Amino acid sequence: MKIAILSRNRNLYSTRRLREAATSRGHEVKVLDTLKFSMLIEQEEPELFFRGKRLSHYDAIIPRIGSSVTQYGCSVVNQFQQMGVFCANTSSAILNTRDKLRCLQILSKHDIGMAPTSFVRDRKDILNAINLVGGAPVIIKLLEGTQGVGVILAENQKVAEAIIETLHGAKQNVLVQKFVAESKGKDVRAFVVGNRVIASMRRVAQGQEFRSNIHRGGKAEPIDLDPEYERTAIEAARILGLRIAGVDMLESKDGPQVIEVNSSPGLEGIETCTGLDVAGQIIDYISDQIAFPELDIRERLSLSTGYGVAELVVPNSPDFHQVAIRDSGIRQRDVIVLTVERGEKLVSNPKSTFLLEAGDRILCFGNHESMRDLIPQRPKRRRRKKPADQP
Repeated sequence: MKIAILSRNRNLYSTRRLREAATSRGHEVKVLDTLKFSMLIEQEEPELFFRGKRLSHYDAIIPRIGSSVTQYGCSVVNQFQQMGVFCANTSSAILNTRDKLRCLQILSKHDIGMAPTSFVRDRKDILNAINLVGGAPVIIKLLEGTQGVGVILAENQKVAEAIIETLHGAKQNVLVQKFVAESKGKDVRAFVVGNRVIASMRRVAQGQEFRSNIHRGGKAEPIDLDPEYERTAIEAARILGLRIAGVDMLESKDGPQVIEVNSSPGLEGIETCTGLDVAGQIIDYISDQIAFPELDIRERLSLSTGYGVAELVVPNSPDFHQVAIRDSGIRQRDVIVLTVERGEKLVSNPKSTFLLEAGDRILCFGNHESMRDLIPQRPKRRRRKKPADQP
């Protein structure tokens, strides 16, 4: 297998460990500077050049895209995708995590615990934004900060307002997030590869510092992750489209709360803390998955055909509950059942005799019109009670 690691510094711990792990397993590996690529976008012939020369064939790439080169780096990753090369993380998945607001917006649709967060631009909305997340103290975050940079604890309302106004004045977009008091100064990092957590640690801030990042002087200890935290980490990575991810969670009284998902998680902290060969497990995963590059179904399906993919929920009715797929009428509608999800269980390509149950989530491919009346109505949003002084 021929692997390219996209990294601007071959001497970084993570880059070096990935190169060593790949080499020790007999793979050919090169570290390529992300900014030294150029691209040719041409009909049916997307190509990449490195230092002005046409790039040779690679089986897989491992993107280690720094936040300062996100846009160009993701363009390079996307070009590899168009050329059919397996990407450990895709460009869209990386972009999903680089903007903290976008990341939380995507997760908020799902059963993923997270600290209430607000986002405002108008000065008049600042006080309301603080109140919406439960009032001071609050955490204020820059949208694109990393390694704890741009994360501020505001102890009271006046301080929070002043910080937000100052950052807005400097043309910085910020999030206002509820402060989870019981997890002050500590968080959990779960390292996800594929569909499992391969390593986890708890990070604890030192002294008066409330940020637990190792780059901020935090200390780490290995932990056995609770099943609910493990499920949350795997689901968060899956929803964002990440094959490899570092999922950071707070340990709140209500369970795990995701605060950040990293598409290029560092290896030094987790390997030093746990003693595990995380880099090796990443390489082994890529070796197993290389035959399955990302497939964008929307690109493969012409909208003019009237066919597509939809997720349906089995209603609690005699026509579907405890009824075999072949007797439900679904197949007669020119609809194929691809998967059935029942709680934690996923059944792929179910047989025609498979009995459906109310609440099953079924992924189908078929004619849009045939599926239209099977798609459940969107639930009404719960209305948040407004403060008395609001209109």
